[in-house]
Amino acid sequence: MVSIMSLWIPILLAAVLVFAASSVIHMVFSYHNTDFGKVPAEDEVMAALGNFSIPPDEVMAALGNFSIPPGDYVIPCAGSHKQVKSPEFIEKTTLGPVAFLTVIPNGPPSMGKPLAQWFVYCILVGIFAAYITGHALGPGADYLAVFRFAGCTAFIGYAVAL
Repeated sequence: MVSIMSLWIPILLAAVLVFAASSVIHMVFSYHNTDFGKVPAEDEVMAALGNFSIPPDEVMAALGNFSIPPGDYVIPCAGSHKQVKSPEFIEKTTLGPVAFLTVIPNGPPSMGKPLAQWFVYCILVGIFAAYITGHALGPGADYLAVFRFAGCTAFIGYAVAL
């Protein structure tokens, strides 16, 4: 068995390479540009959110007047990498507020679909934990070794992946 301490250089090198590759990929392929949209009437929404002189319930009521459709938003929204460097965007972020906003549909929350999706995710994590453990250890392996591989893989699937 090889100790983790003896692998610190390859671990660090792999982290640097993955970080550099993912940074280049995110800059070249701008597929994350549509992850967050721009709220309608952004300036007015920012003014409502930034008005700390009124109670929070009145701020929330004011936000309801904007009829923001369900979705994920960033305030202020640059729209592109070029606009991030513009003086107007820099001024907006300096004055604030800066926020990530998730708007959900009106009405009582439905837990059926999220619970079904969570159950499917649990099955997938179990499948990957079993796959990795099954290939790392042969039949009849010690139960502690099985628990170590399966537990570590499941931990990664549940905690680190999110």
